[in-house]
Amino acid sequence: MNKPEDNTKNNKIGHSTMNHSKMDHSAMDHGKMDHSKMDHSAMDHGKMDHSTMDHAKMDHSTMDHSDHGGHHDHHEMMVADFKKRFFFSLILMVPILALSPMIQMFIGVDWRFAGDSYLLFALSTVIFFYGGKPFISGAVEEFNKKSPAMMMLIAMAITVAYIYSSLTVFVLKGSDFFWELATLVVIMLLGHWIEMRSVMGASKALEELVKLMPEIAHLIGPNGETTDVPVKDLKEGDMVLIKPGEKVPVDGIIFDGASSVNESMITGESVPVDKGKDNEIIGGSINGEGILKFKVNRVGDKTFLSQVIKMVREAQESRSNTQRLADVAAKWLFYIATTAGTVTFIVWMALDKDLTFAIERAVTVMIISCPHALGLATPLVTAVSTSIGAKQGLLIRDRAAFENARKINSIVFDKTGTLTRGEFGVTDINEASATKEELLRLAYSIELNSEHPIAQGIANEGKKMDLERLEISDYQNITGKGLMAKVGGKDVRIVSPGYMRSENISFDDEDYEKLAQQGKTVVFVLEENKLLGCIALSDIIRDSAKEAVDTLRTMNVESILLTGDNKRVASYVGERVGIQKVIAEVLPQEKASKIEELQADGRIVGMTGDGVNDAPSLAKADLGIAIGAGTDVAIETADIILVQSDPLDVVSILKLSRATYRKMLQNLAWATGYNVIAIPLAAGVLYNQGIVISPALGAVLMSLSTVVVALNARLLKID
Repeated sequence: MNKPEDNTKNNKIGHSTMNHSKMDHSAMDHGKMDHSKMDHSAMDHGKMDHSTMDHAKMDHSTMDHSDHGGHHDHHEMMVADFKKRFFFSLILMVPILALSPMIQMFIGVDWRFAGDSYLLFALSTVIFFYGGKPFISGAVEEFNKKSPAMMMLIAMAITVAYIYSSLTVFVLKGSDFFWELATLVVIMLLGHWIEMRSVMGASKALEELVKLMPEIAHLIGPNGETTDVPVKDLKEGDMVLIKPGEKVPVDGIIFDGASSVNESMITGESVPVDKGKDNEIIGGSINGEGILKFKVNRVGDKTFLSQVIKMVREAQESRSNTQRLADVAAKWLFYIATTAGTVTFIVWMALDKDLTFAIERAVTVMIISCPHALGLATPLVTAVSTSIGAKQGLLIRDRAAFENARKINSIVFDKTGTLTRGEFGVTDINEASATKEELLRLAYSIELNSEHPIAQGIANEGKKMDLERLEISDYQNITGKGLMAKVGGKDVRIVSPGYMRSENISFDDEDYEKLAQQGKTVVFVLEENKLLGCIALSDIIRDSAKEAVDTLRTMNVESILLTGDNKRVASYVGERVGIQKVIAEVLPQEKASKIEELQADGRIVGMTGDGVNDAPSLAKADLGIAIGAGTDVAIETADIILVQSDPLDVVSILKLSRATYRKMLQNLAWATGYNVIAIPLAAGVLYNQGIVISPALGAVLMSLSTVVVALNARLLKID
């Protein structure tokens, strides 16, 4: 069915020069409105930050980058690389521990033999350069950025351990730390492998945008015959044919034909738009049942989707790089370790201790400052929280954004497809000269023949009520007005308010305006030009939307509605779900600026949306949340995906983020807390009292803290 239209609105006005959102959607036909005149080229659809995924800190040098299939494959290769390095280093660690004099003394055995120290050095060299390479490479990246974090801390500890231990083999007298080097490399590789494996969401937003475009176009030649050519070969002014059901290959202006075009993947709106001569169509949208011929008006970088791709890229580059909690802790430990080690060396040299003793104390301090448990403190919590999220339908793509979700104090909701289902349903049946059941049965029987969303809404209601399907004949479309058919030999029409007015058929204006004020679309059912009644439909509000908003309020998080619909429709939905702050009549390219305005007011903003038109605001928000039933582009640009498309899951995200942060703080406290005692003792503060921490005792303390953080991580749950 063609979506009803209100003829009091002039949809021939060029949308490129006026604000489409200010038009009265509730009282008119959305399908007949000329969306195509709207200037989409300025839309901003960007998002997706890989910088927070710690890729820069990993060792890329051994990866095969020749395959440009996408970041997901690259991420999988990195996971496989860490797994390979972990198991190889684990195997090497066994003989290193067995050959270590300190470990032999600790377990009360003597396996020493001639040349064992050289074999120990050789094995440790392999594990240092092979197992430790990702951390050394990552440390270089952090050093270049002047931002020390986890990689510099690990690299410092294993490098100091390796160099000092090598000197004890060839130059100095003292105990080696090869066992410490091996265990530290293995534990840190395990931690990174666990964390990377638990979060495999590498975004492919740009690739998904490119996929929206077909590769072949039907070029119309001078003699009228069509030839299939690559879309990239099209030029401005070329004439192109689009067959029913095909994707529009490029932006253009229609010069022949009429059809409805599905622009949902572009605009996020579920209702197809009627298109005819002089209307604009957007590349990537899907043609309906008609044949269209159009003249290309934008190619290359000027097309709508090219502009979208550009804005996605800009959003990726401009988004701030939020440091993760573990990196913040590691940064301070790095400063503490280097400072304490340096001070320890200087003090002992000033006290006339020999060089070997001063070096040993300084090295012990610097190595013990990087506890093994630190490598597992956050990865284990990450793995558990990711598992909990997945079980509840929350797919976490960006860990940094997720961890910082605990700070969010404002959640912005898109309307269509987010708070609502993005599909029409019957809300009111008002009879005039027929019963409600008779009225719906007639409409149901006719609308079953149409694929239009309004028709589907009526058909679904009829199926739900298990209505009898009447025999119809002479079914036909009344272009832009509705449908008509013969039922029991009588002429039955389902038409728009515009048709009623143009044919001077009276109806209850007060009743109609009341429904229109609520943002509902109204169709009238006529039998032999006699009004039987009307049916009102609207985009159905999701059942859990109000509960989600109410729960967020108890968490001191404000909900905001941001939509391109007119104020009446937006206010109605906001009132139904309990949202007080409603921002309506916002063009797609303006959504991102509205997010920026909220952030400028000091708000930490989460954005929930489902369409390509939501991508710019998803990009600018501190946390982008995509509805799982939304477009691929929105899904691929989001930090978190709600698989079940349930607004209540936004609450679960914030609760899980807060619980995860608390658990990470607890683990980091366990992992590093012993340094308060261990570092001073390792430095020799109580040396004159005969108390000094030995490497063996340090190993015991680190092992205990590792066990504690592992057990504590398993206790994570959503409050």
